[in-house]
Amino acid sequence: MAAQAVSLLREVARLEAPLEELRALQSVVQAVPLHELREQAAELRLRPLFSLLNQNNREQTALCVSILERLLQAVEPIHLARNLRLDLQRGLTHPDDSVKTLTLSQIGRIVENSEAVTEILSNAELLKQIVYCIGGENLSVAKAAIKSLSRISLTQAGLEALFESNLLDDLKNVMKTNDVVRYRVYELIIDISSVSSESLNYCTTSGLVTQLLKELTGEDVLVRATCIEMVTSLAYTHHGRQYLAQEGVIDQISNIIVGADSDPFSGFYLPGFVKFFGNLAVMDSPQQICERYPVFLEKVFEMADSQDPTMIGVAVDTVGILGSSVEGKQVLQKTGTRFERVLMRVGYQAKNASTELKIRCLDAVSSLLYLSPEQQTDDFLGMTESWFSSMSRDSLELFRGISNQPFPELHCAALKVFTAIADQPWAQRLMFNSPGFVEFVMDRSVEHDKASKDAKYELVKALANSKTVAEIFGNSNYLRLRAYLSEGPYYVKPVATTAVEGAD
Repeated sequence: MAAQAVSLLREVARLEAPLEELRALQSVVQAVPLHELREQAAELRLRPLFSLLNQNNREQTALCVSILERLLQAVEPIHLARNLRLDLQRGLTHPDDSVKTLTLSQIGRIVENSEAVTEILSNAELLKQIVYCIGGENLSVAKAAIKSLSRISLTQAGLEALFESNLLDDLKNVMKTNDVVRYRVYELIIDISSVSSESLNYCTTSGLVTQLLKELTGEDVLVRATCIEMVTSLAYTHHGRQYLAQEGVIDQISNIIVGADSDPFSGFYLPGFVKFFGNLAVMDSPQQICERYPVFLEKVFEMADSQDPTMIGVAVDTVGILGSSVEGKQVLQKTGTRFERVLMRVGYQAKNASTELKIRCLDAVSSLLYLSPEQQTDDFLGMTESWFSSMSRDSLELFRGISNQPFPELHCAALKVFTAIADQPWAQRLMFNSPGFVEFVMDRSVEHDKASKDAKYELVKALANSKTVAEIFGNSNYLRLRAYLSEGPYYVKPVATTAVEGAD
């Protein structure tokens, strides 16, 4: 069949309007195994197909794209880069986005190949066309172009090609298209900057990082909201955080949060700014960040008291992130009654908010209450017990009630709360003394979907593997937990059937 594809390709090359032949070729090509096409790769004459893309015929273009998508998979990236570079170049300027997408997918293969990528780096016109694809209306085309340029920039030669040539001027020209395209270029710059301190240095020298940071701290609140997401991405890297600190950007963000109370439009950017500090605290040191920027935690607590679900959600997420580490837990504990009030609000929202916010509250509670076995000192166990009891008059029943609601996502999130505390002795005593709770744990009929069965199994596993559960739950319940564990999450108890005389 691969030979038939080769023959049809030759036939197509001889005709001016070969729709019938293209349809036949498409059928054959889709049926031929890829390994057979690879064996015939040297015989594949693809240039005529690329030429047919230039005729203004929509069906013909669609057929050619479909055929080329398949055939090009059989062609080595180095062959593409050397022998089809002009066709790729033309593909990037084609008016049909499907052709651009096809071309960029092949460029994506080339830039992943260490040998082939050098061929592209010497092709200034092709690189220029990739840059200009960022400015197109089609988002998937722009994303593919950004991805290819990011990959090219992983090498020293790629960085030089992008930042030490006319390509930098092309990037700056593309940025002028509109706000959306400008942010796409910023996205590319942050992607490149995040790789290494050397990459960041190229980007800062270009002036584009400085331009982004000016927009971040400028007066336009919508621009701030967009820019903070990109700056947060840069802060995920150690060299990125160092740069932001040296440039005074972190202090500036803190000062903007301080001034947010007097800004009626702060709701647009405040969630992103608070998330920035939340991520910073986790990646560096919760204690250092909260001590150096006290406005951060102050604002989080204030947002938790808000009536705005967006603000509450960000506050809950941030508290959960902070409380996921022992150091973060200690920082929160030091705030005393302030944090107790936050816990009450979290408990209230877990019961009364929208389903989406309830799940975020439950996830935060799981992070706050979890302690690994080596962290379970008397002080920390006393702290988590106190936090748990602060959320409601009867927190165990609160979360059990949520787990009984007919929404699998809520059910699983509530089970994760129980799993987080399952190996802590105070929680085991609460569970054992709560009427019907042990039966609730053992009852397989409650869970109907895979995610729920898995979540229940994790709870049982956490209990069964605890060193204190046999003593607190009693030996018979302990053996039932071990049996559940050995049967697995999807065990179904056999139903006994009785044969009836005379039945068919």
